[in-house]
Amino acid sequence: MENREVLLKELEQIPEPILVEILKYVRFLKAKTAQEKFLSAHMSENVLAKDWLLPEEDDAWNNL
Repeated sequence: MENREVLLKELEQIPEPILVEILKYVRFLKAKTAQEKFLSAHMSENVLAKDWLLPEEDDAWNNL
């Protein structure tokens, strides 16, 4: 049985107040993952910008 199926079966037996807490936690995890992806992309941008902003890079793209 897959994790998703097991989790859904477990959730069917949990009282509503605990479901509220679980939902909050799931949303927290999703937001955390999204923020980590954003930070990774943002940090990469600063490093890669050193090469992207070179005149040689502009010249290469102008010929495409």
